[in-house]
Amino acid sequence: MNRNLILLMHCPDREGLVATVTTLIRRVHGNIVDLDQHVDAERQVFFMRVEWTPPAGDPNAGESFERLFAEEVAGPCGMTWRLERAGRRARIAVFVSRYGHCLLDVLSRWESGEWAADIPLIVSNHPDMALVAQRHRIRFEHVPVTRDTKEAAEQRQLELLREEEIDVVVLARYMQIVSPRFIDAMPDRIINIHHSFLPAFAGGQPYHAAHARGVKVIGATSHYVTAELDAGPIIAQDVVPVSHKDSVEDMVRKGRDLEKIVLARAVYAHLQHRVLAYDNRTVVF
Repeated sequence: MNRNLILLMHCPDREGLVATVTTLIRRVHGNIVDLDQHVDAERQVFFMRVEWTPPAGDPNAGESFERLFAEEVAGPCGMTWRLERAGRRARIAVFVSRYGHCLLDVLSRWESGEWAADIPLIVSNHPDMALVAQRHRIRFEHVPVTRDTKEAAEQRQLELLREEEIDVVVLARYMQIVSPRFIDAMPDRIINIHHSFLPAFAGGQPYHAAHARGVKVIGATSHYVTAELDAGPIIAQDVVPVSHKDSVEDMVRKGRDLEKIVLARAVYAHLQHRVLAYDNRTVVF
């Protein structure tokens, strides 16, 4: 089992931050195996990710370090920080509607062992993906959502997340807007995917509108969900070229392929604890 600890932090930039953090890790006999840092020169904010191995034979090394770090470094420096265990498997809930391409890609990466995570729950507002969940022996919960039942549906969804001790929610083309209450329960832990036509080609048929306009690239964006629709901190993006030879069906196929890849990149970065969200942006180490 991977014993490494991962420290992520951001704070106002000041002299000697790297040395201050690494000195404390050395003091508790930790061995740094990976370190990356960035300074946002415009905002004067310092970001850092440090992965380190605690001393063998000390099961409480992480807790001891957290106490020292909070008192001697984080407090005086005004840091926002967290300490993650690299060996802990995150628990993922996948939310999906009727388009199954992202769900199937997520499940294939999980089954192949590409992600050090567990998927105990699939939630949908339609019953279409029940057989997919059954084939993978994953709990499937059909929670219908209408304008009149939305609040009760979200209450049920939150109960499911608590029951399964979910760490991160992946919206794999879940075609519902989640409420601020739902977002507040999982801050920076809800990952969405959508095409990158917004706001130019909004509505129910963006590929048709883009085709009619003669666009030359199509894209996909994966981001953390915030109260402002499709405007949360971006984790991953990509584009593919299209031309006059591509039909609407070609564009849809290319777009769905891209959505799978971009969502997978974003989820992997999150699972590896490589994403720091700040001021509606992200630093992805």
